[in-house]
Amino acid sequence: MAGSMTFRVGDWVEVLSKDEILATLDRDGRLDGMPFMPEMFAYCGRRFRVQQRAHKTCDTVFPIRSRRVTEAVHLETRCNGEAHGGCQAGCLIFWKHAWLKPVDGPAGTTTIPLRPRVASQPAGAGCSEGDVHRAAGSSEVGDVPDPVYVCQATRLPYASEDLSPYDFRQYLEDYTSGNVGAGRWLRGMIYITYQNLIDLGIGLGVPLRWLYEHFQALWGGLPYPQRPGRLANGDRTPTAHLNLQAGEWVRVKSYEEIMASCTENRKNRGMGFDGEMMPYCGGTYQVLKRVTRIVNEKTGRMQHMQNPCIILNNVVCEGRYSNCRMFCPRAIYPYWREIWLERVERPSA
Repeated sequence: MAGSMTFRVGDWVEVLSKDEILATLDRDGRLDGMPFMPEMFAYCGRRFRVQQRAHKTCDTVFPIRSRRVTEAVHLETRCNGEAHGGCQAGCLIFWKHAWLKPVDGPAGTTTIPLRPRVASQPAGAGCSEGDVHRAAGSSEVGDVPDPVYVCQATRLPYASEDLSPYDFRQYLEDYTSGNVGAGRWLRGMIYITYQNLIDLGIGLGVPLRWLYEHFQALWGGLPYPQRPGRLANGDRTPTAHLNLQAGEWVRVKSYEEIMASCTENRKNRGMGFDGEMMPYCGGTYQVLKRVTRIVNEKTGRMQHMQNPCIILNNVVCEGRYSNCRMFCPRAIYPYWREIWLERVERPSA
């Protein structure tokens, strides 16, 4: 591994060459359990800013929980799914420190000398580019019609460690790493304290939510993000067919309008409206892609959506309202039902 390097948000790094990275991997194309995926080869030799320090993440394979990740960062790079059946999830990629070297800036600037590197694999272990491709594909023998894919999302529980939401050190690192600014950090601490009081189950939920809504209204803040939908659980929910395509512009409907299309558990035709999506209500965004298939991280199999969903450009989960994954830097794209959106003209500015 790469000594004791520590990166902050905004630092410049260069992705090592293909051969240098292959030398760090085992025969399954992994380092410390984290897969190096075929889609990542395209970034070798290129320079990027550190977008987030990936010292923790959310595990979506098992019941959603927070996990500790060691010596990893997120760059401004996402998986295009080419080696995984054309998966359209667009996950933010994890980069282990051993696959990077610090530099002073973009192309044309100098490279900062590295500390001596320690071999991560026994001599002769080796990994080829073919091994990386095979590790990403079907785990079954032969050309099967329903392949099982392996990627960073499916292997995340095994490339991370338990992290208690009450381990306060993680929140200090959220701030000191540059992942979270002072204002957002303070608001997050207030919210999580408030939510824990509500979750005590001592009859304070309703008055505390009322107080939250009215306090937020005084200064134009966001409403409480965990309201129930208007329809009864089990009711058939409405749908809309806008046939939205990449590049078009939409306005996200108001929180109240969206909740009118959801059941009490905030779902529309099986798709949940997460509290992390609420801050985007009322905003105008560009459609990034129309999603019809994603790799199910629980099974590794391709999941085809009966009702296509929409991903919006620069609209990601920020971990604002999740007790078990507060300030998670994974920046997952939420999926939007078309009934939650309305087509608008391209903004003039």
